[in-house]
Formats: sequence, structure tokens, C-alpha cells
Amino acid sequence: MKFVTTILFMIAAARLSVCAAESAAPLELKAAAPVCGDGVFLPQLFQSTEALPAIRLCDAPAFGKTLVLTRTQLNDLLAANAPACSTNFSGADSVRISRRTRTLGESDVLGLLTANLQRDYIKDKGQLELRLAQPWNALLLPDEPLTLDVIELPATGVTPGFIIRFTLRTAHETLGTWAANVQAKVWREVWVASSQLQRGTQVNQDLFAHVRRDLLVVHEAIAELGVNDDALELAEAVPPGVPLLARMLKARTVIHRGQRADALVQDGPLSVKTKVEVLEDGAPGQTVRARNAFTHRDLTGKVLDDKTIIISL
Repeated sequence: MKFVTTILFMIAAARLSVCAAESAAPLELKAAAPVCGDGVFLPQLFQSTEALPAIRLCDAPAFGKTLVLTRTQLNDLLAANAPACSTNFSGADSVRISRRTRTLGESDVLGLLTANLQRDYIKDKGQLELRLAQPWNALLLPDEPLTLDVIELPATGVTPGFIIRFTLRTAHETLGTWAANVQAKVWREVWVASSQLQRGTQVNQDLFAHVRRDLLVVHEAIAELGVNDDALELAEAVPPGVPLLARMLKARTVIHRGQRADALVQDGPLSVKTKVEVLEDGAPGQTVRARNAFTHRDLTGKVLDDKTIIISL
């Protein structure tokens, strides 16, 4: 602990040494000082032949306002916050303090809007692209990191065209509320048919192309293809260039109406195999009707594979 205290004392002494030796490092008051919202600091008000410590003297003025400090006021601030610097200084009779500014143009506001909507609304659904439907009047704002907060969005969320209301703020203050009329696209790689595909076609990625499309003009769930594609077939015809939708896929039919199949009849630990006539098409896991080939009794069972159904009594 003693070692740490000694180190801290040495650091503080080094930071204030320039102020302690007025003759070696005289202070000269600036006439104007642009600052950020985190406060007014010694090096922002004074010039010196040596580096000045970053001692905070007072609060920064609100954005759009100015603060004028006279020599008397500065001496009081120095006495309270930087006693080693509370000496006479040269330069201006007073200093006018204002906030640093920058212009927020169209590309800037689009960047902030896009980042916010991508993070909070679009997420991993695709890549958001925004454009302003009307010209944007550039804003004069603090030259500090800005945060955009959405305060009003249509109930339908991000659509091809909508109006959004938002606030802009710094770490210290809210700057105001604005509205923008925007046009949006959400780009994503999707599967589209390379040629005319008929209903019942077994799904194979070679039949499709992976292309970039705007999902906001597609109002249904997009299909994803993966390792189990061979277990799927088309539930309807798909024209060339049309995105593959989730409703266009179904489990591939492996057993067909009129087909003879084995029926595995299970009753607890007892299992008996018999022949049946399948009465409707079915995919693995689906329930179908079948007729016992010997008793002609209708049964219901779950499709196991292309030759077998399981019947539970």
C-alpha cells in the first residue's frame, strides 16, 4: 500500500510540475476555447511551453450556448481545482467557451439509422440497405460520439417504405427529435429455381441457384436447403427465377397408394408382420391408411420407410 501511495504521489507531482514553476512554464489565456460535453479542462483554456495536466475546471456549456470566464473567475477555478496553477497569467482578458461542432449529413444519418435497425430489428435476417426518400437538411451537432434511439416505427416494422422518428444524443445530453422518410431493402442470398421444376421433383441443390434478393418484397418464409435435401420434394411447381419458399417443400413421398407393403403390428412387447395394401401416399413419419391383404380390415399406421408401416393397436 505504501508503494502504491508513493507512485500516485509521484504521478500527481509530475502532472502539476509545469504549473508549479510559473517562470519556466508561464500560462497564456486563450480568447476562445472549443470543448466537448465532458467538461472544461486546463489545456483547453491555456497555452504553455510545456504540456499541461488534464485538470477539469468546470462543466461545459450546453450545446448551442457559450460560457465566458473572466480572469477573476478563472483564478477562483484554478484555486479550487488546480492550486499549483493559481498564479497570474498572460493572454486574453477573458475566454469564450463553446462546444465543438460538426455537420451531420445524409450519409451520416443513414449510417446511424442503418446500424440501429440492423442491430435491433433486422438482426440476422439479411443486410439492410436504406435510402432517404426526401432530401436531408444537414444538422450542426456536437463533434462527439452520437447515439441514435428509435422512438417510433410502423407496427409492421421495416418495410420497403416507411417513416421513422428518432432522437440523437451524446453521452451527456439529448439533442432533439427528428423524422425521416426512408426506403429499405433487406438483401440475402436465397435459392431460386434454375429452370421450370414440377411438383413432386426430388430436391437437389443442383436444381437451384444461390442469388441475392430483397427479402422485403417476399412476404413468405424462405426455404433453407441443407444436408437432408434428399428427404424433400416439391409440393408445387416452381417457375425459373422464383425464390424457393418454405411452403413449396414437403417430406418426400416414399410409399404410394395401391402399393403392397409390410405392416409391423405392435401390441406392447408383441410384434407381428403382415401384408397390407397402402391406401394413400405418405412420407416417413406421416400417418397413412392401409388395408390388411388377408382380412380386408382397414388400419392406420406410421410410415417407417418405402416398404414398411408401423401399426399400433
